Amino acid sequence: MVSKRLIALDVLRGLTIALMIMVNNPGNWSYVYAPLRHSKWHGCTPTDLVFPFFLFIVGVSMWYSFKKYGDGLTKKGLLKVLKRFLVIFLLGLFLNAFPKFDFENLRVFGVLQRIAIAYAIAAVLCMKFNFKQLLIVFGLILVGYWGLLYFGGSGDVYGLASNIVRKVDLFIFGENHVYNGFGIPFDPEGLLSSITSVATVLIGYFSGRIIESSGETLKAIKKLAMYGVVAVIIGLLWDNLFPINKALWTSSYVLYTGGLAMMFLALLLWIIDVKGIKKWSNPFIHFGTNPLFIYVFSGIFAEILFMIKVTNSSGETISGQTYLYENVFVPIAGNMNGSLLFAATLIFFYWLITYILYKKKIFIKI
Repeated sequence: MVSKRLIALDVLRGLTIALMIMVNNPGNWSYVYAPLRHSKWHGCTPTDLVFPFFLFIVGVSMWYSFKKYGDGLTKKGLLKVLKRFLVIFLLGLFLNAFPKFDFENLRVFGVLQRIAIAYAIAAVLCMKFNFKQLLIVFGLILVGYWGLLYFGGSGDVYGLASNIVRKVDLFIFGENHVYNGFGIPFDPEGLLSSITSVATVLIGYFSGRIIESSGETLKAIKKLAMYGVVAVIIGLLWDNLFPINKALWTSSYVLYTGGLAMMFLALLLWIIDVKGIKKWSNPFIHFGTNPLFIYVFSGIFAEILFMIKVTNSSGETISGQTYLYENVFVPIAGNMNGSLLFAATLIFFYWLITYILYKKKIFIKI
């Protein structure tokens, strides 16, 4: 029988949060190994798997939480979803604003905002429709988004400057309120691309259904692996027409990353539930018990490190982060490995916090 508490899912959640924090916190952005960077545009690196894996986990968890109610779309359920949406979205806005609170240049979207939107829309869909209807909605989302980008863009419809996702964000929010990390205003967590992130959550929801309906763990593993392989193949084939692209959250990217998430969850189920190899997973279980809290905390702590000002031996005023990187980690491991060691040390620090919370049975629901 599949265990009621999916330890493998807790481990995957914790592992994903730890990696999200790691890729966001190198010692120096000039020294980051290629697998720990996002794709410049089309393509998919290991880092590009982290965010969709988390949304996939949201979907799996949704299956187990929603089945308790079985009342369809109710006022009580809708209010609960709306409350969680607002809390997560507003926390995302707070992280974007902290510490300057410059509202004239406040970025509207971000990682937490994407999680909030994808969760809320997927939750309403899952409460409203049955499984067959959800499959139709899932297909319509993927195909419809493809058509939206193909017919809505200009020139290179999947290009950075000419895609409709960027156009919509600039029209609604303006240049001052979108991400600028691509060299021009473009938000990788923008409004239109949130549509397909809902599909990523639905893949997780379908996976939860597969696990429970299989009855036995081995059957669940085989089905997850099989459907995962199929999704990856379709994603790779579709890539020839609709490029795999995280920043646009393309439909091919949804299938490719969703399929890999299914396969990875199947692998963890096999290692932990079938083979019983569990001890290694404890730190990730600790991370997974307070995932959004520790993510928010890590964002605030990172800003505090930059706010701290220190005078170095050359008389320059630098941030606390730069000081630690240059004076502690570079002497130990050099530029590249020092940057990685800095991130790993932060992960260990955050793990200590989650471990203490876990031992004290403090679970901060967000």
